[in-house]
Amino acid sequence: MNVAWRVDPELDTRLQEEIVDLWHAASEAGGAVGFVPPVERDAVAALARATFASVLDGEDRLLVGHEDGRLVGLLFFAGNRSLLRLHWCTLKRVMVHPETQGRGYGRALLAAAERVARDSGWEALHLTVRAGNNTERFYQRAGYKEVGRLPGAIRVAPGDDRDEIHMWLPLR
Repeated sequence: MNVAWRVDPELDTRLQEEIVDLWHAASEAGGAVGFVPPVERDAVAALARATFASVLDGEDRLLVGHEDGRLVGLLFFAGNRSLLRLHWCTLKRVMVHPETQGRGYGRALLAAAERVARDSGWEALHLTVRAGNNTERFYQRAGYKEVGRLPGAIRVAPGDDRDEIHMWLPLR
C-alpha cells in the first residue's frame, strides 16, 4: 500500500468529481455514508456540494488518500460550532473505495485522521455508525469505544429502523 494522505487539499473541480464518484460507489456498495442503494449519482452530488461548501468556508476539513493517482479513501472532519466542544472533532463520511476493501486502506485512513487530529490539538475523535452493518467492530479494533446509541434513529426503509451508534476515541 502506497497511499499519499493529504489534509486540506485544494478542493478543485477535479477532486470534487473524484469524491462524488467514490461516494457514489461506496453508497451503491451498501456503505453507510448517507444513502441506501440504489442511489442516483445526482443525489450524491447534491449532498456533496453542501459538504464541499462547509470545507470551502473553513467550517470543516477534508482528508483524502490517493494511490497511483486514484482516490481510494476520504473523510471529513466536521468542525464543532460550539466553543465548549472545540477540543474534539467528529469524523463524517469515512469511506474507502469498495474495490479496495480488505487491503488496510480503512485502517490507514483512520491512522492518518488521528495524526491530523493530534496535530490540530484535538483531544478526541467522535463518529457515528449505522447499526446492522457490523461497522462498529472495525472501529473498535481501531481503538474506538461505543459511548451511546440512539435506538431506531436511522430509517433505511419503511419498517427498517437502525440504531445510530456513537463511538469515541480519546487521543490523550
